[in-house]
Amino acid sequence: MSGTDSSQQRRKRKRMLRSYSQAKHYLSLRRPLILCFSFFIFLLLLSSERFRPASFRPVLTASTTTLSLLSSTASNSILESFTNKNSNTRDSSPLRVQDRILFPDHVLLIVPNRFRQNDQLECVYHRLSNGSDELQDGEKNPHLDFAIRPVLSTDVYDELRSIARCPLPSNNYSEAVDLRRRGGGYDWPAGINGTAYPWDRVVYEAVIDGDTAVVFVKGLNLRPHKKSDPTRLTCHFGLANNGNWEKDQGFVLTTEAVTAAQEVVRCLLPRTIRNNPDKTHGVRVTIGYNTGSARAPVHVTLPSVAIIYSTKSTVRNENQKKKHELCACTMLWNQAPALKEWVMYHAWLGVERWFIYDNNSDDGIEDVVQELELQAYNVSRQSWPWIKTQEAGFSRCALRARDECHWVGFFDVDEFFYFPRAFRHHRGDGVPGENSLRNLVSNYSYSPSIGEIRTDCHSFGPSGLSSHPSRGVTVGYTCRLQSPERHKSIVRADLLDVTLLNVVHHFRLGQGFRHLNVPENVAVINHYKYQVWETFKAKFFRRVATYVVDWQEDQNQGSKDRAPGLGTEAIEPPNWRLRFCEVWDTGLKDYVLGYFADPATGSLPWEKSLL
Repeated sequence: MSGTDSSQQRRKRKRMLRSYSQAKHYLSLRRPLILCFSFFIFLLLLSSERFRPASFRPVLTASTTTLSLLSSTASNSILESFTNKNSNTRDSSPLRVQDRILFPDHVLLIVPNRFRQNDQLECVYHRLSNGSDELQDGEKNPHLDFAIRPVLSTDVYDELRSIARCPLPSNNYSEAVDLRRRGGGYDWPAGINGTAYPWDRVVYEAVIDGDTAVVFVKGLNLRPHKKSDPTRLTCHFGLANNGNWEKDQGFVLTTEAVTAAQEVVRCLLPRTIRNNPDKTHGVRVTIGYNTGSARAPVHVTLPSVAIIYSTKSTVRNENQKKKHELCACTMLWNQAPALKEWVMYHAWLGVERWFIYDNNSDDGIEDVVQELELQAYNVSRQSWPWIKTQEAGFSRCALRARDECHWVGFFDVDEFFYFPRAFRHHRGDGVPGENSLRNLVSNYSYSPSIGEIRTDCHSFGPSGLSSHPSRGVTVGYTCRLQSPERHKSIVRADLLDVTLLNVVHHFRLGQGFRHLNVPENVAVINHYKYQVWETFKAKFFRRVATYVVDWQEDQNQGSKDRAPGLGTEAIEPPNWRLRFCEVWDTGLKDYVLGYFADPATGSLPWEKSLL
């Protein structure tokens, strides 16, 4: 009886295998039809019009290498993105990692949805098999060995995506880190992509600007502070892979790069996207370049996590209220305690809008921004997880602010504008100096030639203090160097060069426009650069500018960016509190205490808390 059953089972398995083979052969014959149909759907989603003749036609290529770099097997397609956007159950969707980037001190995970408010997340690390670089097959090993560690931090990145930072994996564990909710189960994800792109070679951001896409790139190694030749670069636009395509097949649209400078490449949009910018949701963008010899060039396409999710930041609404006269943009890391004083003080000088680019802070800056918003300050915080990209971040902020602001100031939260003449000479009723900065720039809002206003910086030292001044830097630090160091700029964002090239302190302007230097007796910037050691030593651990060497590296020790006499270790030098003190300057302190302090309590506005 058992022999008969075994024989029947063998015949049944043979019939199943024969049916599977026939189905597989059937699908292989029709694979070209399926691919053609998929590409037709891609074009249909991007365009509702027929192609029309134009001077430039984007090149259509079917790329095998490019697609695998353009997209991750865990990514969303355009159609899926639209579905997710309109779904009411997005909060309960699985924690599916879309992309990963390997930084020197953590792994950044990009997730194509928003985390729930009370989510407690854990990082999941997969053990490598036999010490190799390949993951164990979850189907063959249902009891896959994996390790769990708590996330370092989470954040909202853009309208639809969230980010999580995980510790670096231990030896014998893959960089393809996953996420799960604490206490929950974990299923081996089907078709897992074991790729974590290295941070020094990846396309990390893209945004549509008119008929071009502005793309932000690490790894091109273009010359600092100079324009570069864009003709050796190519731009590629494609569907983010939904996990169902074979990873060695797919279609992309290729166009030319029209400008390139530092980490910013401007790409001509494919015609279908130019005609229908609102339908670009979910398109992934990357940059390619030729390497090798002239006779045998090799085209290389960079990995990319840059996906266009929204165009609203650069498409101005005709019904939008008139622009702010003056805005401010800054990039910071762990400077939450300084933010209130900086915002409240410059609001008095006429700044109406603030753009805060947060470079991985973990000191509670979200609470400070929330408190400022409750007090009617127009402050927005943008998570900017890309380390050492201050110049690129300022280029991105210039694009964002252009449609909201006439003038945008780019300066740090330890830099405060001071107007010696306006503050000292009281004219009429009220507080002297109100709206001084806004009045200064508005005088040139309709200038046919002025596109940037530069103001010199005076660098202040610890001023004899050993601990951070509790009432703020404007009151606490009063001794500075005699001569100014460098300058900072306020620009007309609509008059910048198309490359968006900047060196942090100033931008390259469009042809025909120039900058104006403000005389020191009219305005200066008090730069509280050399603060008490406990605050100052943070500069050793993170420099946000791209082309400024981290102070722990033994390079450029004579640079003006470094503090004179310091080495490469965060060791407090003798008499630090007495250094950088050549001129006692209490002008701004006297002004703040005289006009900002509460008459009854003596407290300053930024000393109070609503939360």
